[in-house]
Amino acid sequence: MAPALIQEVEDDAGPPTTLELTSVEDTLRHLLLDVAKYIDNTASSDPNSQVKLPEDLAKQPIVLRFTGGWVRDKLLGVPSHDIDVAINKMTGFQFGLRLKEYLEIPGNPEKYGLEGVATSDKQSLKAGTTDKSKTVGGLHKIEANPEKSKHLETVTTRILGLDIDLVNLRKETYTEDSRNPQMEFGTPEEDALRRDATVNAMFYNINTEEIEDFTGRGHDDMQAKMIRTPLEPYQTFKDDPLRVLRLIRFASRLDYEIDQKALVAMRNADIQDALRRKISRERIGVETEKSLRGPDPHEALRLVFDLNLYETIFSDPTVETSEHYEPETEGWQVMIDTLRDSLKNELALATILVRDAEERFMAWQLAAFVPYRNAPQPDPPAPGRKAPPPIAAQVAKEGIKATNKVTDIVIAAVRNQQEISDLVDAVHVRKRRPDKAVEGDDATARDVLGMAIRRWGPSWRSQAMYAYLIEVVENEGSVEATERKYTAFLQHLQALDLLEAYSLKPLLDGKALAKALNTPPGIWMKEALDVVMAWQLRNPGVTDPQQAIEEVKQKRGELSHALVRHFLKLTIRPLFAKTKPSTVTPQGRKNTRETLPPRMTMESEDESVMKRWKSDKDAVVLDLLRWAVLALDESLVEETWHLAVPPILTLLDDWEDKYKQMGAEMLRNLLETTPPQLLERTGLGEVFDETLMPCLSRLPSITPEEESIKLLSAVYPALITLSKIRYPTTPPSTSKLSVGDASRLRVKMLDRIIRKGVIQGYSLCDQYPRIVAVLLHELVQLLSELGIESVKHLQYLLPMLTATLSHPLGTAQLPTLLAGVKAVQAVVLNCWPRLPNYRGEVLKGLTLCWLHLCNQDGKDVLILRHELLDTVKLLRAALGEHSSFDADCLVLVAADSRLGDLLDAQ
Repeated sequence: MAPALIQEVEDDAGPPTTLELTSVEDTLRHLLLDVAKYIDNTASSDPNSQVKLPEDLAKQPIVLRFTGGWVRDKLLGVPSHDIDVAINKMTGFQFGLRLKEYLEIPGNPEKYGLEGVATSDKQSLKAGTTDKSKTVGGLHKIEANPEKSKHLETVTTRILGLDIDLVNLRKETYTEDSRNPQMEFGTPEEDALRRDATVNAMFYNINTEEIEDFTGRGHDDMQAKMIRTPLEPYQTFKDDPLRVLRLIRFASRLDYEIDQKALVAMRNADIQDALRRKISRERIGVETEKSLRGPDPHEALRLVFDLNLYETIFSDPTVETSEHYEPETEGWQVMIDTLRDSLKNELALATILVRDAEERFMAWQLAAFVPYRNAPQPDPPAPGRKAPPPIAAQVAKEGIKATNKVTDIVIAAVRNQQEISDLVDAVHVRKRRPDKAVEGDDATARDVLGMAIRRWGPSWRSQAMYAYLIEVVENEGSVEATERKYTAFLQHLQALDLLEAYSLKPLLDGKALAKALNTPPGIWMKEALDVVMAWQLRNPGVTDPQQAIEEVKQKRGELSHALVRHFLKLTIRPLFAKTKPSTVTPQGRKNTRETLPPRMTMESEDESVMKRWKSDKDAVVLDLLRWAVLALDESLVEETWHLAVPPILTLLDDWEDKYKQMGAEMLRNLLETTPPQLLERTGLGEVFDETLMPCLSRLPSITPEEESIKLLSAVYPALITLSKIRYPTTPPSTSKLSVGDASRLRVKMLDRIIRKGVIQGYSLCDQYPRIVAVLLHELVQLLSELGIESVKHLQYLLPMLTATLSHPLGTAQLPTLLAGVKAVQAVVLNCWPRLPNYRGEVLKGLTLCWLHLCNQDGKDVLILRHELLDTVKLLRAALGEHSSFDADCLVLVAADSRLGDLLDAQ
């Protein structure tokens, strides 16, 4: 019967006495009546029920009634697929067994357009899902569960798309500490009076097809839109405190008012204590969720706050009442009114943040936790332990048994609330003052906002709603201003196309990034990929992953620079934190303050703890440091100087030569992009000098030869590069050095490197040909840098070179001989004005080397001979027309004709 027709009947002829069933409902009615007739006429082998049947009922025929909410909704014209069927003399379990028995008789299911009863859980899940379904679901489970609780002798099944609950008419006797009553068969009047509200207590007798209102007030209360308890409210709630929440749910769902007497009882402290003590938190959560998912969650929360039920419902039962944080419920009316109006009026803020029923539910659910906004955060966890959830999330989890999904959103909303609020304020300020200077990252930029949304995750809209509601409560007098501010923020996100930023697919994955960096993957990868994503957000037009890969490989461009900043600050610096050098300040300058030496103890801290960068897990940091240093340019080195220098100096200070070598190589790369004024301003030239020079003494036999060779090959180039940057040929205008001073100091430094390094090293290691080869190789570059200033070292260098070239076993180490010849060439090129006085020493070394090669052959020997010939030509050119040189050559050829090919003037 349509609602208008019901209203007309009520106005003209009193309340309706019957209901118009749908065809499906009518089919169900006939099925149930036929089953009842079958039961009345057939002996039963049913197991006895644990609910005692009175003798007077045993003799009566079965009477069936559709009860409660279905009748109410039917009178309201609201479709309902849930039907409770009350049975006068059988439990639902017993009736379900007979229903199953009846439908298993061949031919019976077909009378109702059915095909039978599901025989498995899989069939049962599909059965009865629509009114076209031909299989009855649920009944097959009855025999699989013969041990029944006397409180649960009910059966739930699905027939023709309807969810059916079979239950006996009953009266209930409650205990003091439980809402679970002792069940007894009851009359229809007793069953109606035990229900939570008069509007839910009407029956539809399917035997007589009449509406039965045994409370005598159901129709009247529906007409008055009133929620009233059938019996005295206090005792009704005392018997079952959950009815308090059920009345709130029905009032908000039906848009009815709750009777004043019931409201008084709902406010009663004893009732609220019983609700907290007797009702399981799962049941409280179910009722709360139904209310907040209903058509008027505003009214549901209004009643919760107004009836002082907030802490009864939204509290953590695992915490002692005396220790429970007291939520701040002030301002609740403004908050829930604002949320209702925003959703109702479809404000821009609401349409962006609430797109569907699930986000609408979360908005109201989070609104319920706003009173916990200032709750103290739990103590931080021990290292490696997961952070404990905020108090609001614990209340959600334990207080209303929220799902993991809801609890996770509450956790995120609480933890991200301040960040969201700060970003909203930043956008607000920037919109009002677009000319205002921004320090650091621009909080309104696309990458900053996009990365924030990605951190917040798919539920960011709900989290933003929570932040908005908190500001509404805390600024009750400026709700419109708060709404405008958040709307502007969301519209800014919309304009930047960031609303779905959390689902943006990255251009690079970890494997591709690690390959581009030429490093193994590691724990650094996740945060580095965030840097790539931020770059992707800044450059929405880039869609080709190869472009990003090439930038990283070439170590140039915006992406590479962003990765450099990230690696140096957030990946590398923390791992070197416990071993940072005392010679450098945090700003990357020379430390001029005197510091005490480290305290000496019998047991030093475990090096694996102190030097995390040495551990297998974190060793990749050295690859990242090397990549970052190679990616520096002149502008970036200024910005990251204080980050790059400390780990490099830490490597140079390490006791292991392989790390000193890495440090020297990286320092050279760093210096190659360092402006001279930066080195002078920070005062670190002296620090680098004092760190590198001692490495020149890492020689055999104290240092293994192989390690020494690698270290020296890295340190000499670093020192030479340092001399150029520290004392440039043309000092910058800001330098305190004049051109003359810079030149003099550079020569002085190079002189010291030759004396302390090459000459002293040779004197200690002349028996190590491979070490000698390194020293002579580096001597070539040193002499080239010194130029004519090299002459002061001739008296020490030439004997050293002659001894190397004339060694009788020299041919066993051709690379050393070649290095010696190249060094002689450098001497000739840079010291030629003084060579006439040293020509004999030079010829001695060259000729003896030539003679030792006479009986040798091979490609390397041929190369060395060509170099010797070139050296003689270079020497002849340097000496010019000096007649003594040719005469010397003739004498030598006369003494040994094999020298003719070397010294022939032609």
